[in-house]
Amino acid sequence: MGARREEEVEIHNPPRFVPGERVYATRHIKNDGTYPGKEIGERLVRKGDTGFVRDVGTFLQQFYIYAVEWIDRGIVVGMRERELRSLDEASTWKTNECATGVNEGKAR
Repeated sequence: MGARREEEVEIHNPPRFVPGERVYATRHIKNDGTYPGKEIGERLVRKGDTGFVRDVGTFLQQFYIYAVEWIDRGIVVGMRERELRSLDEASTWKTNECATGVNEGKAR
């Protein structure tokens, strides 16, 4: 199941998130040994934490890696798309939905 997902080449499509976009973590992220100054297994990000995408890079010419600044934690962690959700997209959608509802209400 997981191996099939890893075969997908994300960089054939545009990045899902852009620098400056507000995001939240969809799962807990622990140090796998690639984050300097923290112990392996130490929690870096908690599910639900919010941050901002600072940069977008690639890994193995296959995956996008999003450098996310977690303001409350004072760290920047590289994250995969499946570990993030946009807060900006959600608030834009809700705003548009409300505005549409208001306009439709006036037309009736």
